[in-house]
Amino acid sequence: MNRRDFLKNSALTTAGTMLIPHFLKAYETLAMGQLMAPSGKILVVVQLSGGNDGLNTVIPYRNDIYYRERPTIAIQPDNVLPLTDEIGLHPAMGPLRALYDEGLLTVINNVGYPNPDRSHFRSMDIWHTASDSNQYLQTGWVGRYLDASCAGKEQQPFRTIEVDDTLSLALKGEELNGLAVLDAKKLYNQTRSGLVTGLRKTSVQPDHDHAPHESVAYLYKTLAETVSSAEYVYDKAKQATGGIKSSPTTYPNHELGHRLRTVAQLIQSGVGTSVYYVSISGFDTHINQPGQQQRLLGQYAEAVGAFMTDLKTAGRQNDVLLMTFSEFGRRVRQNASNGTDHGTANNVFLIGGGLPSRRVLNEAPNLTSLTDGDLLYSVDFRQIYATLLRDYLGADDVAILGRRFEPLKFV
Repeated sequence: MNRRDFLKNSALTTAGTMLIPHFLKAYETLAMGQLMAPSGKILVVVQLSGGNDGLNTVIPYRNDIYYRERPTIAIQPDNVLPLTDEIGLHPAMGPLRALYDEGLLTVINNVGYPNPDRSHFRSMDIWHTASDSNQYLQTGWVGRYLDASCAGKEQQPFRTIEVDDTLSLALKGEELNGLAVLDAKKLYNQTRSGLVTGLRKTSVQPDHDHAPHESVAYLYKTLAETVSSAEYVYDKAKQATGGIKSSPTTYPNHELGHRLRTVAQLIQSGVGTSVYYVSISGFDTHINQPGQQQRLLGQYAEAVGAFMTDLKTAGRQNDVLLMTFSEFGRRVRQNASNGTDHGTANNVFLIGGGLPSRRVLNEAPNLTSLTDGDLLYSVDFRQIYATLLRDYLGADDVAILGRRFEPLKFV
C-alpha cells in the first residue's frame, strides 16, 4: 500500500484515533500563529443526508401538476411562505424566509448532474468527490482544496474542519485530510492523554538505517499533524479562563444547533479554517413524509437562523457563506406510503457571504418535462463548486475539479 492509498483509507484525523509514533517530535513544529483563511472568506457546508424532498421545501405553489401528483403530502398554498409568484418555502422554514427578506438567501433550483444515480451512497460520493456519475474518485473536492491551500506550505489539517467524530470523503485529499472535531476540548484532552505524554517523554529520533515503511512513516506524520492541529484549534477557541468562547446568541437544543454553534465559536475565535462541514440526517422520507420533513426542516431553519444572527451580531455575515445541499431530490409523484421515493434534481441554498441579492437564481422546476417521473437538472452542482472555489475562496477551481465548469452569475 502506498502513502496515498493509506491516507485515503485511514481515519487518522478523527477525534478517536490517538496512536502516537516513536518519532512524533520530528513533526511537532507546525507554525500555529495568527492564521486566516487564504481569501479572508469562510465557507460552511450543511449536508441534508438522505435525499431531502426539494419540491416540498421550495414549493411550486401555483402549479396544478404538483397538487395532482401529491394529493395528500403537497403543501397547500395558504401555508406556503412565498418567495416569488411561483415558489415559496415550507411553512416550517420561517427563519429562512426572514433571511430571504433580508437579502441573505439565494435559492438555486434544478441542481443535479448528468446520468444521475438514485443510490444514497453513490450519489453522495459523486457530490463529495465532484466526479462524473461513471467516475470513481478517492479524494473529495474539499480535500483537494486543502491540498492546494497547503501546497508548498505547512501542512495544516485545521484549514478544513468537519464538526463530527468521523471525516467525510469530501474532506479527504490526495496528500492531506481535513480535521474531524466534534468537541475541541475533548479532542485536545485525548491528544494529552497519559499514553501520549508518556510516549513524548520517551520518543527518540528515527533510526535512519532502519527507516520505517513509507505508509508507517506517513501514519506518524499524519498523527503528528492531528495532534498539532488539535492543540491549535483548542488554544484558539478557549478564553483565558480555559473555557470555549461563548456566544450571546441562543441556539436550538438539537444536533444541528449544537454543531453550528461550534462552527460560530471557532469562526469568532479566529481559527484559520476556510471550510467547515456539517451534516444533519433523516431525510429519506419514503413513509409518512409530512411530519418527519416538517420537523427536520424546522430544525434546519432555526439552527441556520441562529447561526446567521450570531454572525450578524459579530459583523461577520458578509465573509461567511453557508451552502446547503442534499444528495438528490425526490420523485414528483408521491408513493403509496404517504412519502416520496428517490429522485434526481434538487435545490441548493446559499446564505450570507456578501453575495449580490439575486434571491431566486433561476427558473422553477418544470413539472411538464420529466424523465421517468424525475425532474431534469439545469445547473450542474459542480458549477456551484467552481463558483465557490474561484470567486469566493480564491482557489484554482479547474485544478481542484479536474476541468472547467461554467460558474454561476449572481449579478
